[in-house]
Amino acid sequence: MTRAVQQTTRDLRRHNRSALLSRLYVQGPTSRQDLTMESGLSSATVSNVVSDLINDGVVAEAGLVDSDGGRPRTLIQVRGEFGHVVGVDIGETHVQIGLFDYTLGTLATATYSVAATRLEPEPVVGLVLAGVAEVVAKAGVDAGGLLGIGVGVPGAVQVAGRELVYAPTLGWSAVPLADMLRRDLPAPVYIDNCARTLGQAEMWRGAGRGARRAIVALLGVGVGAAVATASEPFRGMAGLTSTTSEWGHTVINVDGRPCRCGSRGCLEAYVGAEAVLDDYLALPDARPFGSEGTEARLAELVARAEGDGGAAQVLGRTAEYLGIGIANLINLLSPDRIVLSGWVGETMGAAILPAVRETVRRHALSYMYGQVRIELGQLGQEAVALGAATLPVVQVLASGGSLRA
Repeated sequence: MTRAVQQTTRDLRRHNRSALLSRLYVQGPTSRQDLTMESGLSSATVSNVVSDLINDGVVAEAGLVDSDGGRPRTLIQVRGEFGHVVGVDIGETHVQIGLFDYTLGTLATATYSVAATRLEPEPVVGLVLAGVAEVVAKAGVDAGGLLGIGVGVPGAVQVAGRELVYAPTLGWSAVPLADMLRRDLPAPVYIDNCARTLGQAEMWRGAGRGARRAIVALLGVGVGAAVATASEPFRGMAGLTSTTSEWGHTVINVDGRPCRCGSRGCLEAYVGAEAVLDDYLALPDARPFGSEGTEARLAELVARAEGDGGAAQVLGRTAEYLGIGIANLINLLSPDRIVLSGWVGETMGAAILPAVRETVRRHALSYMYGQVRIELGQLGQEAVALGAATLPVVQVLASGGSLRA
């Protein structure tokens, strides 16, 4: 009986630590008094948990804030120096690795082209290992002391005894990627779909903050989306649930152009990066690109659109198809925020955003359109790597900031 009581007490303590730490992580600096009111925990419990977190180096006092007619309140915030996490973006054009502090401040990044790997798993793993070694060396961080390494993949991760990656866009089926990485990495490795983790990062640190339900579109060579729903942080880990959808393979044009999934008329076949470039090159007056690689060429196309009628026409048509796809999501899911993210969103988003909004206005139900904001992602070129880095962050939040097994 005593052992059961000890176990229950330990579980309750971990739950309270996790709940308060999650609130501080998502919300930012907060006073003990506000934590007490928001959590429903007693002031004594909050005070004890915060003291424990401070003693463990997870959080710290962060100055004073005036209160209404009373003594100034001390703010508590999560310490970025508590530890370091790595995020890995495995994409169709590059592998990007980022080193971040615990509050997701960027410390170092490394990017490698996958052109020479033909996207075979072993060479891609080699790039990941090289990238992790590079970023920790740049920052002078001990790789063995990392809180964890998160990996985002453009596919499904199924767990049946071990994690297996199914990523048709990479040509991967049942690839034991986690096991392959764990052979040579000295820190815990976590793998998930990159759209889902990106959605989590935009909700925590980007354009999704404050949204009730956000749809985060991951725009790249492929097209995906995450539906991220905010919840009460004391009821769910960090106040967020996120699911992914194969939005890029919803049909917007019956008997339209072929898609690599085997269907026809999919959204991805009209707004994916390679589809946009092919549209331009098919124009009779198209000029050859002076740069190599999908990412560089898309940036060149966007720059050309300012004085090139053909390039402007292609971006306008891309915006229309993308707007139709977004309008469908709005009519189905009634979000209050749409975020255009991913490297294509970063490269092309500002140029097409007004036209996207206008197309959505025409095609979405008016009362739903009136309650939604369409924004660009705020996390920059390392958005997907940063999203992957949320995977080890979540593990530490779930443990209540404890690094002990």
